[in-house]
Amino acid sequence: MDDNARKILRLPRPRTSVLWDGHLSHMVAGVSGGVVATLVLHPLDLVKIRFQVSEGTAGGNVVGAARPEYKGIVDAFRSIKQSQGMMGLYQGVTPNVWGAGLSWGLYFFFYNGVKTWMQDGNTQKSLGPLKNMLAASEAGLLTLFLTNPIWVTKTRMCLQYEGNSPKTNGNTYYKGMLDGLLKIYKYEGIRGLYRGFVPGIFGISHGALQFMAYEEMKTLFNQYLNRPIDYRLGTAEYLTFAALSKIFAATLTYPYQVVRSRLQDQHRSYNGVIDVLKQVWRYEGLAGFYKGCGVYMWHVTPNVMIVFLIMEKITNLKKTEESLENNWSSED
Repeated sequence: MDDNARKILRLPRPRTSVLWDGHLSHMVAGVSGGVVATLVLHPLDLVKIRFQVSEGTAGGNVVGAARPEYKGIVDAFRSIKQSQGMMGLYQGVTPNVWGAGLSWGLYFFFYNGVKTWMQDGNTQKSLGPLKNMLAASEAGLLTLFLTNPIWVTKTRMCLQYEGNSPKTNGNTYYKGMLDGLLKIYKYEGIRGLYRGFVPGIFGISHGALQFMAYEEMKTLFNQYLNRPIDYRLGTAEYLTFAALSKIFAATLTYPYQVVRSRLQDQHRSYNGVIDVLKQVWRYEGLAGFYKGCGVYMWHVTPNVMIVFLIMEKITNLKKTEESLENNWSSED
């Protein structure tokens, strides 16, 4: 029986349907937030990736066009704009939009599905830090497996410098997202599409720490005010907790992003995660593992604030709709 028929007969929808629709609303919220944030903040992401793969005095095995050197964030924006125009700042935006939209959508879908299962459908049941981290980790692993090929393509398109061309770099020059995916598969196989997957697994701890911190801050804040733990917060609270949780997680886990970007870089050849760790430590020291961290914080903090706020607002609208529908159904 469809929803319209149920409304006419004043029958409540099955609980499984409500839960399924609830998870879908989280997916829609994640996709919406990811796409909006990416379109606004992609230039910062582009600059971050270029800083991450800048190797300083590390030598050897760099192929293709010379890698540009930037004196800082402002210089990077100025140089890219002068050499490639405004479109240069949006190089690789297509796979980034697809990747961010799918990643956030799938992540919220899986996370809230696992979380609801752990709560036995009771949203007022507090899971605690460890179970929140477990739910986030499971969601992160599933999402990473499904989206890693898109992130490889996005990273490589962001690293197509001025001077690259189909003639001089035919195998590693990508005209677009689909061309990139096909060429990586053709010349490197499945392994090429999953470059950076291992450090990405370590990076799951980033999302787990972030969601654990975010959920715990919301719970503790509501408990402090003697409110139900699923009580809806204001915009300022959502933005504050999103920013603090991201800064907390990023500070602890940023080095994995440097390792992942370098493994995915088409201009440099490494023999795996251990080789990257050795090379970075040998030539660049501890600071090498935090290259691009400043621009990363400028990029991801407003990014996650936008995504989480949109996610909370859309899911709250869905909860309001379900509450009104349940009240309407019970009036008869």
